[in-house]
Amino acid sequence: MLPTEPRLETFSRAPRARSRRPPLLFVHGGYTDGWCWTRHFLGWFAERGWPAHALSLRGHGGSGGAELLFASGLDDYAADVERVAGMLPEPPVFVGHSMGAAIVERMIATHPRRGAVLLAPVPPTGLATIAARLAVERPDALMHMMRLDPTRLSAEVLAALRPFYFSDRVDAATLASMADHIAAESPRAILDLSLRLHWVTPERNGTPLAVIGAEDDRICSPDEVRATARHHGVEAAILPGLAHMLMLEPGWEAVAEAISRHLAAQ
Repeated sequence: MLPTEPRLETFSRAPRARSRRPPLLFVHGGYTDGWCWTRHFLGWFAERGWPAHALSLRGHGGSGGAELLFASGLDDYAADVERVAGMLPEPPVFVGHSMGAAIVERMIATHPRRGAVLLAPVPPTGLATIAARLAVERPDALMHMMRLDPTRLSAEVLAALRPFYFSDRVDAATLASMADHIAAESPRAILDLSLRLHWVTPERNGTPLAVIGAEDDRICSPDEVRATARHHGVEAAILPGLAHMLMLEPGWEAVAEAISRHLAAQ
C-alpha cells in the first residue's frame, strides 16, 4: 500500500433536523468520481434523516494523488475510504457501487462494520469473466473501455459505451454531465479486480449486508450480482428498468428505497 495520504474531495448533505440515523458513506466505482452521488442520492437520504457523505478516491475528481493513480490498488482506495469514515462523528454505513462495492467488501472482511450495501458489484470471479462476456457480446465496446482516455472522449466512444452504462431512458443532460466526470482508472486497481486479489475470504464479520443489482446492467449482470450475494450468504435484489449507473437512471428512487428498507431493518 502506498504511504502517502493525498487530499480527498468530499461531498456532504446534512438532515434539516437532528437525527439518530447513522451516517452513510458512498463509494463510487471505476472511471468516475464522487459526483455521481450528488445528483440524487445525497439529498434524498439527507431529507430522510441520514447524514449523507461521498468522496472522490485518490486521483479521481477533485482529489489529489493523480501522480499516484497508476500505482494505486484497492487497498489504497480502501485507505481513502477509511480516512474519510474516521472524520465522521460516528461509524457510517458504507454504500459502494461496482468497483466501490469491491472496496467495501475488502473493508468488511477486515472487521465488523455498522452496515454495508453493494450496488452492481463485481462478481467473485472478477473482471476477467465480465471481459470475456463483453468480448463476445460487444468487442468494440470492450476495446473502448480498455483504451479509455478521458482527454479524448469522441462521440464514437461515448456512443459505444452508453449501452453498457445507461439505459435508453437517460436524458442527454445526464450523459453530458457524466462525460465531464469520466476519469482514468488505475491499472493496478483493475488488476486487483480482475484477479480478485482483494478478496481474502467471503467473511463479512457479521456486518449487515444488502446486495442490489440492475436488471438491464450489461457490465455486472443480474446473474453476476446474484453470485456475489450467494458468496456472502444473502439474497440479491434485482431492480427492473435500470442499467449499471443506477444512481443516475430514471427510476433511481427504487434503488434509494431499497437501501432505505435495508437500513430500517437493521
